[in-house]
Amino acid sequence: MSRRSQTEQDIADLRRLGYAQELFRTMGGFSNFAISFSIISILTGAVTLFDYGLTMGGPAEMAFGWPLVFAFTLLVALSMAELAASYPTSGGNYHWAAILGGSSWGWFTAWFNIIGLTSAIAGIDYGCAQFLTPLLGLPSSTRSILVVYTVILVSHGLINHFGIRLVAWLNDVSVAVHIAGVLVIVIALLLFAPKQPLSFFVQISTESGKPYAWAFILGLLQAQWTFTGYDASAHVSEETVDPRRRVPWGMVMSVVVSAVAGYLLLFALTLSIGSIGSVLNAADAHGNHIPAVVAILQQSLGNLAGSLMSALTAAAMWFCGLSAVTSNSRMIYAFARDAGLPLSALWQRVSPKHLTPAPAIWFSIAAAFLALVWSGAYSVVTSISTIALYFSYGIPVLLKILKRGSALWQPAPEWHLGRHSHWINGMAIAWTIFICAILVMPPNELSGKTIAGLTAGLGLWFWTSERHHYRGPRVASETLIQTAEAKRDLA
Repeated sequence: MSRRSQTEQDIADLRRLGYAQELFRTMGGFSNFAISFSIISILTGAVTLFDYGLTMGGPAEMAFGWPLVFAFTLLVALSMAELAASYPTSGGNYHWAAILGGSSWGWFTAWFNIIGLTSAIAGIDYGCAQFLTPLLGLPSSTRSILVVYTVILVSHGLINHFGIRLVAWLNDVSVAVHIAGVLVIVIALLLFAPKQPLSFFVQISTESGKPYAWAFILGLLQAQWTFTGYDASAHVSEETVDPRRRVPWGMVMSVVVSAVAGYLLLFALTLSIGSIGSVLNAADAHGNHIPAVVAILQQSLGNLAGSLMSALTAAAMWFCGLSAVTSNSRMIYAFARDAGLPLSALWQRVSPKHLTPAPAIWFSIAAAFLALVWSGAYSVVTSISTIALYFSYGIPVLLKILKRGSALWQPAPEWHLGRHSHWINGMAIAWTIFICAILVMPPNELSGKTIAGLTAGLGLWFWTSERHHYRGPRVASETLIQTAEAKRDLA
């Protein structure tokens, strides 16, 4: 089938689901994979929380924590991929939950996904600013980092505003930057850096003052926050050609490729640690703390080489933040299209020139800035992001289990888990409950209080107001669909 014929079939498929083709459908399979791979970004999560993981579980956190989290995350991704094949619409998790469980489940899932993605943008771009600030010759003070953080956020807003083609191209470049970045850093460290013996990689130690088993479990945040955001492939379903096949594979392969490349990176970084204390307590010339990975690169490869490697890492983080804004803006657009947000008429608007949800993009940028200011601590904002996202991942998977065998849930013939679906879904839910419970424990108790407060606030709001107004994903009339598509064609 030609690309044009496939696109026409995808548009007809979307119409059967009740929506007009307003966004620009141009993404191929690689670009769909690239957006999730870029948000997972092993050069973001694994690197920016390297200090946290090393403090909690020492080198063994890298050796055993990463593959443990990957194995269970893959089960979650497989469960979500099966849903994505059946319901290929922007909004992903939100639509799945609403279709399987009703409007109230969809409403809460949408809000948790928006909260999680907004916090993810804050964590990603702030981490990028932490790496970029010293490279620009600025002191690594909170004020300087916030200024750089703001500039990074604005750059992501502008590029997303100007079109999905540009974003898709940059995401393709992002894959090359991530893979090349990991290979360059790994090869440089293994060839030129002084190294610890192999036994160091499995060394058990903690700088947290907690019993080791508990500290190791808390340290799983490093890997778990890295393995988030792969729902981005589903959020751009309406911009992907042949989404019933390409979106599920984009989600699953982004997790698998990230796991392999990330483990190589952690292996090389960990063996290049001179001493745990020296990298955890490293400071710049102004006396400000610098990330442990920056310290490892500078101490093992020299200041110049270390700075070049840090620049490569910062570039990967920038790409990661760009993709996260794309994902969140599509979630906001899809939810507003169904009148789920205050001022929905504004947030659902699509730029007639660029065919992008411009107001939703800038909403994402402003919300991410406020999220970082509120949370204050990096591990807290990443915990909030992880918990909220996994709430939004787990709800539709749980509903799929409950609706198995009913008319509401029918796996798509293009992509499904077959007889393995039941146990994979069950294990995915069990892991989601476990990891969310762990991530609200000290030192991240603020994340638990924030999530509890947000959940209570959302519940009160829904009960007193939205349950009377919100009706869930609405099936547009044929006239509305034709009008929207006519506007798209004129643009």
